[in-house]
Amino acid sequence: MTRRIATEPLTRAAFAPFGEVIDASGTPSMIINEGKCGRYHDQAVLDMRGENARAGISVFLSEKRTLPYRLELVERHPLGSQAFLPMTQAPFLVIVCPDDNGTPGRPRAFVTEPGQGINLRRNTWHGVLTPLSDPGLFSVVDRIGDGNNLEEFRFNESYEVVPGH
Repeated sequence: MTRRIATEPLTRAAFAPFGEVIDASGTPSMIINEGKCGRYHDQAVLDMRGENARAGISVFLSEKRTLPYRLELVERHPLGSQAFLPMTQAPFLVIVCPDDNGTPGRPRAFVTEPGQGINLRRNTWHGVLTPLSDPGLFSVVDRIGDGNNLEEFRFNESYEVVPGH
């Protein structure tokens, strides 16, 4: 029997246990640049632990995936948060799991709206980068530094992620 997970829209409330949604919704916190630019200030908490640790910005180019999607592996970063900022206006799939005594609990799958990014809290179980269209181009803000900042978990039985309502 296949374990299925239906996607749901990415909202701040639904995603709050796992991190922050980064977008330009609502009213800007300030207007800058001679009144021509709205600033949506301090959208995410960057959390970098350990000696010689700092936040770095990388660019990821990932292959497009399609739904239904087979989820077999999740990972987490015990030493730092990780933000995914799409460099296109295309939605992407975000899979997260609550922690269940050191292992991932039942996954949840979110589909972003164009223009939404996410910041995963330090130590949050999550799926791999999963763009739903080409090019899967992202700016990623995460921890650069010494120490092992990657833990992977392979499910004994995969999940099938299917479109929600």
